[in-house]
Amino acid sequence: MRFQAFFLFKPNLTGFQNGSGLISGIIKASFLSVLFCSTAFAIPTIQHWQTDNGVRVYFVPAPDLPMVDIEVLFDAGSVRDGDKSGIAMLTNDLLDEGAGGYSADKIAETYENLGAEIGFSVDRDMATISLRSLTDAQLLQPALKMLALLLMQPDFDKASLERIKQQMLVSLKYQQQSPGAIVRKAFYRDVFGTHPMANPSDGTLESVAALSRDDVKAFHTRYYVAKNAIVAIVGALDRKGAEELTKTIVAGLPTGELPSTLPPVAALSKAHKRHIDHPSTQTHILMGQPGMARGDPDYFSLYVGNYILGGSGLVSNLAEEV
Repeated sequence: MRFQAFFLFKPNLTGFQNGSGLISGIIKASFLSVLFCSTAFAIPTIQHWQTDNGVRVYFVPAPDLPMVDIEVLFDAGSVRDGDKSGIAMLTNDLLDEGAGGYSADKIAETYENLGAEIGFSVDRDMATISLRSLTDAQLLQPALKMLALLLMQPDFDKASLERIKQQMLVSLKYQQQSPGAIVRKAFYRDVFGTHPMANPSDGTLESVAALSRDDVKAFHTRYYVAKNAIVAIVGALDRKGAEELTKTIVAGLPTGELPSTLPPVAALSKAHKRHIDHPSTQTHILMGQPGMARGDPDYFSLYVGNYILGGSGLVSNLAEEV
């Protein structure tokens, strides 16, 4: 198994705190729609405001279908794990395992009966809770109220905690046999060194086994707060409807504070090559280096260039050449 550090888009670690990372994501999706949809003529206007308790909101009206997509993002990814690697993922995974007196089964049943979809994810620089629902008030309002409950009153009961921890440990043990997982973790360690970006989002066997309910509660209290949150809304709503929707979700969040700004990622001083022996019939190769930040003025030009070269899968120039 071989890889050489050569090129990698660097996440904008400070961009989340001023919203530029999220704006870029929304604009990127809209921009690609303009490029590849013959019926599109303009990038939608992104409306922006801030709630009384400090949540930043970005809204794009999309009236064609009677539905709405919502993402609530917190600067609560694995770069915030500190010495408790895996705590961000464990906390996020537990949000729908019981909240405000509702069991995990009752939460799942509620969303199923409403025809809504709820999702949770964690990567290195953010934790996300997503909701898709029809805009009919009888369906949307209960879905929003349940989402607010999951954000603000998770139970973090011990039985669920131990079960999710065991699932994480099983996954980590499996990764020890996976060439792709092994090389990705080695790659991040070599590219980012001692920077928090090098931390594996799912932790290690030792760190996950040591995590406690008090650790989870402390992480949630620190990072799942209004000033550390962004809400993105795209759907068949007007501005007033989007504002009311946002209030339902996040009005009860404690204000809290922004986390400290992470240090910049250092550039590599020289090329580095690592060879990892593994009993596999396939060779995995990763190449990269800290590179373009999300807020760079050339980001979208390079994004489009990358899409044409290899980012569009089997229809890209690179895939056709291969």
